[in-house]
Amino acid sequence: MWKKDEARGIEVPLSNGATENSGNALPVGLSANRSVTPPQRNPSRTSASIGKGIIIVGDVTGTEDLFVDGSVEGKLTFENCSLTIGPNGNVKADVTAREVIVRGRVEGKVIGTDRVAISETGEVAGEVNTEKLSVEEGGILRGKVETGKPAPVFQLMIIKEQAPEAAIENVEVSAESVAE
Repeated sequence: MWKKDEARGIEVPLSNGATENSGNALPVGLSANRSVTPPQRNPSRTSASIGKGIIIVGDVTGTEDLFVDGSVEGKLTFENCSLTIGPNGNVKADVTAREVIVRGRVEGKVIGTDRVAISETGEVAGEVNTEKLSVEEGGILRGKVETGKPAPVFQLMIIKEQAPEAAIENVEVSAESVAE
């Protein structure tokens, strides 16, 4: 148990770099007339979490990093964010994020626009599509895998699908035109 006598004589740092001998019974870092400010967080890099006691059925989307240690069934979409499936996480969903780190279990399609990492405790059953893939020893991956940058033919097909017909009348996609 903490004793009041043990708190006497503790050096407390001040904001100017000096120290003050604290004779009061407050915890280290606090004095009667000063408060300690918490470290500043980068407001542009926030994260959320789904605890291991939480079960979500449905689509989840967001614009901040997410840590999932609970159960999710549906769809997870975090386009420019990091998505971490914790060791207790159980996800039955199509997953899309900039970075996907799997330490638990994922069943479904996993798209990591930058990378997908499967740790030694991670397990993925389904399709994985990413630029960079890493699987630690002990990690499990069952299913179809596509890695690397998308092929030029694939990129041209996407452009053709999204552009108006008049703008792409004379564009032909063939293996010979890509090889050049």
